[in-house]
Amino acid sequence: MREKWLTPPTIVKELNKYIIGQNDAKRSVAIALRNRWRRQKLPARLRDEVAPKNIIMIGPTGVGKTEIARRLAQLAQAPFLKIEASKYTEVGYVGRDVESMVRDLTNIAVHTVQMEMMKKVREKAKKLAEERLLDILLPLPSKTSLSSREEEGSPEEDKRMERAKKTRGKLKNKLKNKELENRLIEIRATERFAPMVEIFSSAGVEQMGMNFQDLLGDMMPKRPRERKVPLKEARQIITQEEAQKLIDKDKVIEKATHLVENSGIIFVDEIDKIVGGGGKSNVDVSREGVQRDLLPIVEGTTVTTRYGAVKTDHILFIAAGAFHTASPSDLIPELQGRFPIRVELNRLTQKDFEKILIEPKNALIKQYQALMKTEKINLTFEDSAIKEIALLASLVNERTEDIGARRLYTIMEKLLEDISFRAPNIKRKSFTLNASYVKERLKNIVESKDLSRYIL
Repeated sequence: MREKWLTPPTIVKELNKYIIGQNDAKRSVAIALRNRWRRQKLPARLRDEVAPKNIIMIGPTGVGKTEIARRLAQLAQAPFLKIEASKYTEVGYVGRDVESMVRDLTNIAVHTVQMEMMKKVREKAKKLAEERLLDILLPLPSKTSLSSREEEGSPEEDKRMERAKKTRGKLKNKLKNKELENRLIEIRATERFAPMVEIFSSAGVEQMGMNFQDLLGDMMPKRPRERKVPLKEARQIITQEEAQKLIDKDKVIEKATHLVENSGIIFVDEIDKIVGGGGKSNVDVSREGVQRDLLPIVEGTTVTTRYGAVKTDHILFIAAGAFHTASPSDLIPELQGRFPIRVELNRLTQKDFEKILIEPKNALIKQYQALMKTEKINLTFEDSAIKEIALLASLVNERTEDIGARRLYTIMEKLLEDISFRAPNIKRKSFTLNASYVKERLKNIVESKDLSRYIL
């Protein structure tokens, strides 16, 4: 596991490359990730008893909650799923069943493991694909194609086979040198045919539909479909098919299931949206129902997926919400107990915006400079421009809705709209942006509260 070298300080250092501030949240998730590695080192009997320390992150939108969870999953190379709690409904209502999040996470893990295993057999698959391409371009003569004079084992047959092998060898060299890439060839690509069926049942549309379509998929034969494609595309299709044949599907499922059960991370966003308002309306009852359905998943249960049973006992759950009109204590007591770590994220200040614009590896200014570079335009931002952009973002957030760092995206897009629009035909290839330019481009919008609300 990569967690062996991912000590908490190392994790925080890696997160600092992409996320500004929020040190408390970074420390909490770093410890939670390290604890997963520590758990693997325990004796088997004790290992099963150690539950993951699930986290609730509290803070307004755009302050880095999702980014922290996403980067954490990338560091750990763990299956990761982000879901919105408000998209789920209580069992019996029309909507998504909470167990589907585990099925989705398993699908992601299976796909990831499959891609990893296919990479390992890629070279062997390429060789097999090359042989299949040669068979399509120039099949070796079969015994049934011998003429009456060319008896099996006769000199005529040997000469014919020798000529075919020489021609095939020349063709093989052309394939290696990629001299035939644009040549159209006919291939037979296999596809599984199954009719679309919708089923409504008390078990839920999603679950029944999944099981029934899987059953039909196994019953229906794979149907080869003939296609005419350039040789370059045919090579990719056939290589993919050969790679899939070379990997052990049972091992893929076994490894993916193990990853989900021991390293999976589910990020439950907008968890505050399933907190009732304290009344007895149907909406509040439904929200509490979602919490009760979510509880066994977080506590630990077994969910049936198309790849078999998956246990959720050691999946790490990271929940997040703004909690403007509610608090984590408004969650049902049982669910509160399953999220022992609570971290409050700070609102972003003007100084934070300045750092966000230039410091992270994926900083916005770096992104726009790279985009304009494709049009051979050099963009330079003076310090005064960066400070002005940060100031405007902070002001607009105060006056209207506080959407955190997302405000920078809309401001930067509006600021560079003219240059971006004229970039393909513009003769000037160098622009230096200062505070005056920023004020000039955004002055009217920022001063008008209504325009700020709807444009920025």
